[in-house]
This record gives sequence, C-alpha cells and structure tokens, in this order.
Amino acid sequence: MKFIVLGSGSSGNTFVICSEKTRVLVDAGLSAREITRRLALAGMTPSDLDGIVITHEHSDHVGGLRTLLSNVECAVYISGKTEEAYYRTYRSNGNGNESARRQEAMKGRAVGIESNKHFCIGDIDFEPFTVPHDAVDNFGFVAKNGGVCVAALTDFGHMTQLIREKLNGCDLIYIESNHSRDMLRACPVYNWSLKQRIASKRGHFSNEDLADWMTNDFDGSAKHIILAHLSQRANDPALARITAETALQMRAPLFPAETKITLSHHAQPSEWFCF
Repeated sequence: MKFIVLGSGSSGNTFVICSEKTRVLVDAGLSAREITRRLALAGMTPSDLDGIVITHEHSDHVGGLRTLLSNVECAVYISGKTEEAYYRTYRSNGNGNESARRQEAMKGRAVGIESNKHFCIGDIDFEPFTVPHDAVDNFGFVAKNGGVCVAALTDFGHMTQLIREKLNGCDLIYIESNHSRDMLRACPVYNWSLKQRIASKRGHFSNEDLADWMTNDFDGSAKHIILAHLSQRANDPALARITAETALQMRAPLFPAETKITLSHHAQPSEWFCF
C-alpha cells in the first residue's frame, strides 16, 4: 500500500490511498485544478482514480468535488446523510443554483455507504467508524490491503473508546492535530463562538489531545503518524511536531515506539509513504 497527502489544513483536505491495483482519493477539499496539479506531482491523473470517498460535507472536504467530477469517471462513495447535506451545504458564489449543479454532477455516480459498515473499493477494504464532529455523519476509517493497515481520521472533537480500538495495530495513522489550546484562546481572528465550536467535544482535536492519546493509549505499532488538518491561525507546525514527539518520549519505557512524526501541509503534497 501507498499513502500521500495532497493537502491538509483549514483551506482544504485531500489524500490518496493506493494498492498495486487500486487508487482512491479521499475527500476533495481543494479546488479541482489544485487536486489535478497535485495528483500530477504524485505521478497520477484524475482518470487514474478508481473511487472517491467523502467523509463529510464540510466545504474544506468537498469544495472541489463538483468540478472534479467532470474530469473523472469513477464512483463517489458517500453516505446517504452526507450526500443530502452536500446538496444543501455550500458557499454561494452567485453563479446559479449550486445545489442543482451538485446533484447533476453526482447523478449516477454516488455509491451509498454507511459510516459504520465495511465496504470495498477494488482490492482495498475500508472499515469506517463514526467520529464526534458537528457534521451529519462524519467518519474516520481503517483501510487494509495485503496485511497493511492505514488509519485516517480528521475533524473530530475527542477520543472515544471506539477510536482508540480502531487505531491499534495500524502501520500508519493520519490524524488531526488541529490547534494549540493556548493559540486558539489568543487567536485575534476567531470570534468567541467559533473558538467554542473548535474546542468543543464535537469540534477539532488539539495538539494537547493528541499528546494525551500518544502518551497513554498509543500502542506503538505505527511506523508513521502524520499530523493533519493543522489550523493556519491557531497552530504552529513546529509546536505541533514537538508536542507530539515529546508525547512519544513520555510513553512508558516498557512499550517503546519507533514512530516517525510527519507534518502534512496545506500548500503542498507530502512524500509518499510506502509499505
């Protein structure tokens, strides 16, 4: 299996999971043009995709989907609740009925999935699981192929027992480290209501939340942990990295972890992670 982050942050989130036979795009939060450009940097074109998975309807995860669908022939794997929300949740640009355009682009393309029920795309097995966020049906997932296990989850407010269990035994974990609690409180751009939403149990996972999980619950099996969805206003990449690396060092010495911490970036793709 191979994994690459095309972009992750407040302005848009998109990544790709591949096996030898199957290539799957997860979310389409960047513009279609930018997704196409970054796929090219990774050695792919939109026509290479065997499927698109949509985790939830927020614009930083679906903003480029409608336009992208004019350049791909693959199906879109999306839950019924999220599909309905996608048609009614958008930023109006004054250029006509966006809801109707989205429905037309998705006609005959949507494959219904459930946020807690196994599905397959090609030879990649997906095991989705519900995560706490203020979307209608948000999920993370574990993807498996050839004995390799990759977990991906962003946009969740707190760690649940289900999430803890799903993250055990993974080879790679792509996980949110959205904000620093202190930087969020001090952020002059966000109003109080938005700060409360981000910090809530159905908001976003902080550097400190991630450090707590890594210190107390991480089983040490993942070779790579990729920090995702870093806020461009309420976080600092260096702070996110050092918080995570310090948490790794604080784990009980009985359970050492040879895990590499990698930062995703909103403006450029990551390296390929290959297993």
